[in-house]
Amino acid sequence: MSENTETENTENIVTESVVVEAAAETEAVVAAAPAEPVVEEISYHAVEKNGTITAIWEMRGRRHIRTIDPRSAEGRHLLGTPESSEAAAG
Repeated sequence: MSENTETENTENIVTESVVVEAAAETEAVVAAAPAEPVVEEISYHAVEKNGTITAIWEMRGRRHIRTIDPRSAEGRHLLGTPESSEAAAG
């Protein structure tokens, strides 16, 4: 019976060392992988002057990316203005 006990102990030790090696490899892979950049949401802000929207600012976080003309197709789309109103007015 002593032989059987020694075999079981050896198997347990091997299993534990494999787990430790796998954990070490995982840590090395995580350390080698570059950190994922934080992606900030894009938001749109309407700039109003004297009761009319004069511009739409596209922002990424606190940084201004570009200015969109509210009269353009993209500006009308962002504001939710129906495109048929321009055809009726023109």
